[in-house]
Amino acid sequence: MMVQKTDLDGVLLIEPMVYSDARGFFLETYNERVFAEAGITERFVQDNQSHSKQGVLRGLHYQVENPQGKLVRVLQGQIYDVAVDLRPESRTFGKWTGVYLKAEEHKVLWIAKGFAHGFYVLSESAEVAYKVTAFYAPNSERTLLWNDPDLGIQWPLRGEPILSEKDRAGLLFRDIKVR
Repeated sequence: MMVQKTDLDGVLLIEPMVYSDARGFFLETYNERVFAEAGITERFVQDNQSHSKQGVLRGLHYQVENPQGKLVRVLQGQIYDVAVDLRPESRTFGKWTGVYLKAEEHKVLWIAKGFAHGFYVLSESAEVAYKVTAFYAPNSERTLLWNDPDLGIQWPLRGEPILSEKDRAGLLFRDIKVR
């Protein structure tokens, strides 16, 4: 696997080795030893999967008492994936990074604990799978407003995004409590 750093410490883009032949392809989506060598030593406790149609924007979600590290990959389609650093002690606190993830490229995005996360669906639809390091805790979940002008996230929107009520009512960065 090739591991590429992003603009934010704690967010890595991982490109697995893909072995192709006339039958199709094979790849390892997770290997504890290889990930540990890249500095990802967390234990994963839950696998999640979502299906979304084009134009859906999910996020930006985070958990306060029970933060989750996430290992995100696209099984079908293409998304623009965003992470926002909510770690007050970090030199990149309040900064964001965005990565295009396409199913056919098989890349995986590691987002450490302490980040808000969201994505926008660019293809007709997308299946997104992610492993998390903590169980979902609804009372701990919060939403950062996806279009907060202070963050200035450059979403590659193709019209007005489709949002849940929860995501539409997200808080501004200046108003959130991260601890």
